This record gives sequence, structure tokens and C-alpha cells, in this order.
Amino acid sequence: MAASTRLVAIAGLLGLLVCTSNGQLSPSFYAKSCPNVEQIVLSGMADAIKKEPRMGASIIRLFFHDCFVQGCDASILLDNAPGLASEKDAVSNKNSARGFEVIDAIKAQVEKACRATVSCADILALAARDSVNLLGGSNWTVPLGRRDSTTANQTEANNLPSPFENLTSLVSKFAAKGLTAQELTVLSGAHTVGFSVCFAFRTRVWGPEPNISISFAMARRQNCPASGGDTNLAPLTTPNTNRFGNQYFKNLMVGRALLHSDQELFKGGAGPTDGMVRRYGKDGGAFARDFAAAMVRMGNIGLKTGNQGEVRLDCRKVN
Repeated sequence: MAASTRLVAIAGLLGLLVCTSNGQLSPSFYAKSCPNVEQIVLSGMADAIKKEPRMGASIIRLFFHDCFVQGCDASILLDNAPGLASEKDAVSNKNSARGFEVIDAIKAQVEKACRATVSCADILALAARDSVNLLGGSNWTVPLGRRDSTTANQTEANNLPSPFENLTSLVSKFAAKGLTAQELTVLSGAHTVGFSVCFAFRTRVWGPEPNISISFAMARRQNCPASGGDTNLAPLTTPNTNRFGNQYFKNLMVGRALLHSDQELFKGGAGPTDGMVRRYGKDGGAFARDFAAAMVRMGNIGLKTGNQGEVRLDCRKVN
């Protein structure tokens, strides 16, 4: 059996085990009610990434930011409405969270095929998986059956893990969601693709900042001045291939993380997550396997199932 085939099989088994253990989600949830939903989502993501390669990373980030605020319930997709303050306006999302139009377009196609059946939360979970895979990363079975929230929580969204935090704070925030330091490390590997705005990495490249390559800092300063240019973009991982692999971890080991929070995962041998970074930097297969498993785990945070929540007809507003 080829390595890629084994990976898909392992990831699929992980998905089955998760859904069996919690008794709430199932990979076959839409087998009868909307059998083509996964193909519709995959087709939509393939088109979106073809038009704009950066979109894959944006959708992955959208899924992270959704799951970390009142669970994986598509609350991040809701627009402002009377009595509802959108998470889109939270500090970590405003002018940076993107991909909403892509999810809207996929949702419209799903609704044509199966009206009022598939939740926006499940569409986002599938879109994140497909983004990773389309960019050359691992594949996994996504347990399905999430329901959409009827509320948002901008206050909680303002407390998402930030690029300025230290390792202790990051571990604490992940632990609060039931995720381990190992899962923090491997999920951070999503930064192998995507970009960051200058505002988020200015203090790292202008310093004083320990554990940074001087040549790397100087190169990044060219597009991120000491003042101004807050929205200028730089790739989270260099070289920027827009391929999902383990280059991110290799960069951490030589002080080339763009964000302070990323470099916190590797402190030159003394940090509690240094060993994990070394492992993933040396073994891309281990990263792919563990990333798939961690995404399934994260996708089970704060589930709404059964009669909880709703299946939105429009991902931007409650029914």
C-alpha cells in the first residue's frame, strides 16, 4: 500500500473512532440526505484556490477561528445584526479573516442540491480539510452532523491566540479547548502556508527579539517598516511555495519564524515543545498524520448536534 493511501486510511479510521466515541458525529451523516455534499465542497474549494492560491490558507484559518470561539458552529460566519455583534469585527479577525464569499458560494451550490440539510459548520469543516489536501497536505475523514449557532461571541473572539503570546499562554488557551501542547505544536504547522500582515510581526523583526535569524529579520524589514505599512503582507513560511508540508518546522529550528508566537514553539533546545518541532521538521509523514488527527480533534470542540442550533439557509444570518 502506498504511503499516501495508508495515510488516508489511518486518517479515515481516526475519524470513525472519534465519531463512534462521542456518539454525535458521523462521516456518513449526509449519506442519504445529501450524498454529493463532499464533492460539491471539494469542487468549490478547487475553483477558489485556482483563482487565488492564498485562499486555501484563509479557509484553514477561518476554521481555526471558528472552532476556538464557542465551538465549531460557524459563528464566525455571522454578520452583524440587531442583538448580534459579529466575530468578524474582533481584533484577530477584523480586516484579516477572509474567505466568507467562498463559503457563501459553496453553500449556495449545496442548497441547490439539498435544501436546508447541510450546516454551514460542516461545510467549513470540509472546506478546511479540502484546502489542506489541495495544497499537497494530508487527507482525512471529516465526521459530520454539526449544527449552526444562532449566536456569536465577539468577546471570546477577542481572546483568540495571538501572534504576540508566549508559550505558556498558548498552551493554556489550547488546554482550555481540550487540546494538548502536542496538538498546539502540530496545528501551528498550518502556518506552512498563508501570509501575515506587518502589524502582527513588526515587533519580532524590529526587536529586541531573541531567537531570530538576523538575515531573516533584515529581509522582512524591507516590506515591514518600523512604522506604517501595517497591512503589508509577508509569507508565514519561506520559501513561499504555497504547498502544505513541514518547512514551517525547519524554519523554527533556525530562527526563521515570522511570528513571535510561532518561534515560542522552539527555543533552541530548552523549550518543552522543542522535541516535537524537531520531530516534525525531520519527519514530514509524522507531521501529516498528526495534523490530520489534531484537525479531527479540533473539529469536535463545542459541538452542537441534534436539536441544538439550526441549519442556516444563509451562512451570514440566522434563519
